[in-house]
Amino acid sequence: MTKSPTSDTSRALSTGLLLAAGRGERMRPLTDVTPKPLLNVHGQPLMQWAMQGLQRGGVSQLVINTAWLGEQIPQHFGAEFDTPGLAPMRLNYSQEGVDFGGALETAGGIVRALPQLDTVFWVAAGDVFAPEFEFSMEVFERFKRSTHLAHIWLVPNPAHNLAGDFGLSADGLALNLPKRSTPAVVDDLPRYTFSTIALYKRAFFEATWCNIPPGNPAGIKAPLAPMLRTAMDNGRVSAALYSGAWTDVGTPERLAELNAASAV
Repeated sequence: MTKSPTSDTSRALSTGLLLAAGRGERMRPLTDVTPKPLLNVHGQPLMQWAMQGLQRGGVSQLVINTAWLGEQIPQHFGAEFDTPGLAPMRLNYSQEGVDFGGALETAGGIVRALPQLDTVFWVAAGDVFAPEFEFSMEVFERFKRSTHLAHIWLVPNPAHNLAGDFGLSADGLALNLPKRSTPAVVDDLPRYTFSTIALYKRAFFEATWCNIPPGNPAGIKAPLAPMLRTAMDNGRVSAALYSGAWTDVGTPERLAELNAASAV
């Protein structure tokens, strides 16, 4: 029987944010009537795989940001998420579609949800399938004690992103490397794809590193990658390579291939 996180008093609980606000343009027509995170993968909504992983990792309160067809997500999951053998996980919603008429992009969405998150928190994406990923409390605590602002997981480059996103140093730092398509790039350093799974500190989304006011009351749209690259240039982002099952479910074809494969 799976041990409940609450049965181990030495184990702290944590908060997390699940990104579920995107339009899913490349998934049309499927996403014309259903938000991408609710599309079925092996018998349950795609986003539920990440929710179960976060719950196993000790996340006691999860914020889910919504926008496109966003009302369907709280209607489906409600205010509490139960998995047999695990402590219930409280669900809160950051309704970007209701508040601002659309998604705020990743950084804008995180800052909007920040008042509901702890000083250190998990972020995962509702449209990524990584059922074997371990949301490790040991890694969480090590990151919490570090001077880093973010800890990200990288994956081997999939066919749709062969150029990769970031590098990884021998001592575990994420590297802001130029794209290989740049003619001047002659190094042989490998690039990896950002899995979207990460740990962040609240300080990363406050003054100095982020110019969006706390809570993002004006609904400013802002991407996360430029912030990460700046922090990488200052040695403030650690990283690890994850080689388990991972799929960015970005097209109907990838969804069909995923459902045709063996269930986990």
